[in-house]
Amino acid sequence: MPDDAPTSVDVCIVGGGGRVGLPLGIAFAARGLSVVLYDINAEAVATVNAAKLPFAEAGAAEPLAEAVAAGRLRATTDPAAVGASEHLVVVVGTPVDEHLNPDLGAVPRALERCAEHLRDGQLIVLRSTVYPGVTALTEKLLAGRGLHADVAFCPERIAEGHAMTELFTLPQIVAARTPQALARAEKLFRHLTDRIVTLTPEEAELAKLFTNTWRYIKFATANQFWMMANDFGLDFARIRHAVAYEYPRAADLPMPGFAAGPCLFKDTMQLAAFNRNNFVLGHSAMLINEGLPLYLVSRLEDRFDLAASTVGILGMAFKGGSDDPRESLAYKLRKILALKTRETLCTDPYVADERLVDLDEVLRRADLLVIAAPHEQYARLDTDKPVIDMWGLTGQGVRV
Repeated sequence: MPDDAPTSVDVCIVGGGGRVGLPLGIAFAARGLSVVLYDINAEAVATVNAAKLPFAEAGAAEPLAEAVAAGRLRATTDPAAVGASEHLVVVVGTPVDEHLNPDLGAVPRALERCAEHLRDGQLIVLRSTVYPGVTALTEKLLAGRGLHADVAFCPERIAEGHAMTELFTLPQIVAARTPQALARAEKLFRHLTDRIVTLTPEEAELAKLFTNTWRYIKFATANQFWMMANDFGLDFARIRHAVAYEYPRAADLPMPGFAAGPCLFKDTMQLAAFNRNNFVLGHSAMLINEGLPLYLVSRLEDRFDLAASTVGILGMAFKGGSDDPRESLAYKLRKILALKTRETLCTDPYVADERLVDLDEVLRRADLLVIAAPHEQYARLDTDKPVIDMWGLTGQGVRV
């Protein structure tokens, strides 16, 4: 970086008001770096500048308030902010479309929005989960604009809700095309962790997709096993306990449940597209996991008169303890049950949705309860209504 470069902050995070960018910004600020968060969401920007979290993230509230008060962290909707930093980190979402095709332009579009403010000598770090080749595409985009910037791919691998622990404890994958870019990216992330793993950009892009796809396939395996046991009237929870008890080779067999959220499904589909849609394991996992709400309702139809019943869905977040409803299969369950039941009521202690009602009302009015997100509040329900618990949260078995 030239000594006379007009740097006023250490790090600018593009998409910095979101669930990946904001914890990262807080973490860098907590280690003494100056950080600006650039985001097009004005509401999230205002919330952060008021030293408040726009979503739940354990352990983030206090360091956010400290960083804002100390002037080490601020948020803005002004794209000019990207030109004031030595390090630019891009964490925008990378969805698949309605045909399950990857959106290759998400990261380039984010950079195009602020391209006039980019300048020579910056380190541009891609942190979004991207289709293999997007790092190279970004390098080509920048070169086509005559920009001489270093580019690195350093994927995030945090679990939502655990960012403020995992950013400092998990190894960080760092990938770049040139020794200089690799060294700069490694130096940046050593502010957070000394555990660095270096790869080429294409290796790292696949490593991140493999990581999420592996989890998605593991969940699909557990869900398929559960359905097999369930169809024969057997309790998968008892079988799983026997399989995993003091047997390390089976310790990672999950319990069944909805495998959803903004990452696992879409990254499995990105990997399938990369392999020319020749991915039997990934597509099978999708059919199992996405089909789980349909299977669950079919079992309920066998046991209950749904047309004459009010069903309560407990938990609308995509996972337990979260306030994030993105891509939650609880909403798919709700749609299916709306066609089958007299009435469907939904509740969640964390999710903001005007269609939801209080838990007490659901417990009072429902004839049947389905735990769709394993929030700890549902482990000790005070009710005599039937409770469908595929997660094993209540300890009463998982047969449906």
